[in-house]
Amino acid sequence: MMDSKIINNKGTYSLWLATGSQDLYGDKTLEAVAKHSQEIGKALNQSGQLAWPLLVKPTLITSSGISSLMQEANADPLCAGIICWMHTFSPSQMWIDGLTVVAKPILHLHTQFGRDIPWDSIDMDFMNLNQSAHGDREFGHITSRLGLKRAIIAGHWQDKTTQKRIADWSRVAGAVHESRGLRVARFGDNMRDVAVTEGDKVAARIQIGWSIQGHGLADLAKAVAEVSDTQSAALIEHYKKDYTISTEILQDSKQMKRLAYQAKLEIALETILIAGNFKAFTTNFQDLHGLEQLPGLAVQRLMAKGYGFGAEGDWKTAALLRAVKVMGDGLPGGCSFMEDYTYHMEPGNELVLGAHMLEVCPSIASDKPRLEVHQLGIGGKDDPARLVFIASAGDALNASLVGFGNRFRLIVNEVTTVKPPKAMPKLPVAQAVWKVHPDFVSGLEAWLWAGGAHHTAYTTQIDASLLQMWAEAVGIEFVRIGKGSNLESIRSQLVLQELKSISEAKR
Repeated sequence: MMDSKIINNKGTYSLWLATGSQDLYGDKTLEAVAKHSQEIGKALNQSGQLAWPLLVKPTLITSSGISSLMQEANADPLCAGIICWMHTFSPSQMWIDGLTVVAKPILHLHTQFGRDIPWDSIDMDFMNLNQSAHGDREFGHITSRLGLKRAIIAGHWQDKTTQKRIADWSRVAGAVHESRGLRVARFGDNMRDVAVTEGDKVAARIQIGWSIQGHGLADLAKAVAEVSDTQSAALIEHYKKDYTISTEILQDSKQMKRLAYQAKLEIALETILIAGNFKAFTTNFQDLHGLEQLPGLAVQRLMAKGYGFGAEGDWKTAALLRAVKVMGDGLPGGCSFMEDYTYHMEPGNELVLGAHMLEVCPSIASDKPRLEVHQLGIGGKDDPARLVFIASAGDALNASLVGFGNRFRLIVNEVTTVKPPKAMPKLPVAQAVWKVHPDFVSGLEAWLWAGGAHHTAYTTQIDASLLQMWAEAVGIEFVRIGKGSNLESIRSQLVLQELKSISEAKR
């Protein structure tokens, strides 16, 4: 039985450290540069924070060497990103050929080997060896002139805050790298007449790298029919261990049959996803031909394993959720497909109730989920099993990727998830209740001005800075709505983004 996670942040990819210098300083200096690079690489690996191992590459001192390294990185499917650091002065024209062909995420790390100036002993030999303040500005100039998409982090490499920022970038680099080959299985079509869940799939593949592949429901129905009762029974034994199941369900043959069908859906879906190397998928309650139930529990469990998901054919949210899962893997908390459902507009205590019909990931649960079977009043199919729970309290965010025909925009709203003020015993779905930042009215209005969707990728694992780095790396607009935000500033930002889009379209 397939029951393992599909993300392994310690073994999937690697990062490269590319240190720049030149041959004018002599072999002794270059030996010191190489030694310093190795020490930095060792320290960052031993920090335990990097998502992927860091490989230290030989010092780069020629244009041909730089180009060869970048081409080697492009050809290596395990290289998730390159950290560039100019230990000494590396004339930036040497970097042009390599930087114009590199296709990997780039981090410009602006640091230096020694933290402090040795005031009593500093001389010109020390100055010539330790001149990152000089060399990194040369590199920064050429990357800006080339318009290179990159992240920039300044700070000493031993500083815990700097190490945390590098670790955050490493997670983003993995998500960007995977996005360039991410395959999304779309079971059925888009929900009819809905605008925001559709979009330009060709544009998404060109700009972000996502490949959206359609699958007929007959493919899934056939795969379900091929799952044996023995296979579904074995999976149900896992359900009994992982979730709280009432004796009423366990002793009711009709309910157990419904539960077994969800188990067969899970096995069938995962079989298709693995065979096609898909890391995200969608379903649609309006398109269930050949299926007895809408996948509910099956989707929840697959999300918990690391798959991205979007309901009603929402491939953008499915792919985005997979990227968020890669960025957050191994961190406390969880992430899930989510939908803003209804508001609590009590003055001074305004809240949002987030949920969905069935498909909310149990990684965000505050306690052991309950496995229940209830009628689903939409879709016209048999009653599906689902996990019911309340989301953990704490800082979180909702991210929405929307398309505007000629461009994409990533909108992030920072929220604080709270314990629901009262129990909701008649609501048989997973639930999350949150306060919107900067405040209820400003947050909602900013979301609407930005064109945000009702579907989101909800996470308690990462903050908005990681999603901003991801958006910048793939070249899409980014809007943050959260603590300290100002509605008028956000509206001004949206106007500028629109003007920039119009200008670029005329070129």
